[in-house]
Amino acid sequence: MTIEIHQPEIEAMIHQRMQSGAFHDVEDVLLHALKTSQPPAAKPVASGAKNLVELFEPIRGLLTDEEIDVMFRRNPSASRPVDLE
Repeated sequence: MTIEIHQPEIEAMIHQRMQSGAFHDVEDVLLHALKTSQPPAAKPVASGAKNLVELFEPIRGLLTDEEIDVMFRRNPSASRPVDLE
């Protein structure tokens, strides 16, 4: 892989790091920079919604009431017996 550096200040920083004696070559400088840097955090999607009704408005009508009931119906076989005595 060939990497071209077009900004002289970046090239100067790399040379400075190498002259400090902490790095053997450009590859060491880049490896250290990549290992110690954090990837940019994913930006949250701004929906502009002020409440839950506005947030879910775009998906309103995609499912019928019956389909929603089936999706959120409690599975009785997964419940535990409760002794109320």
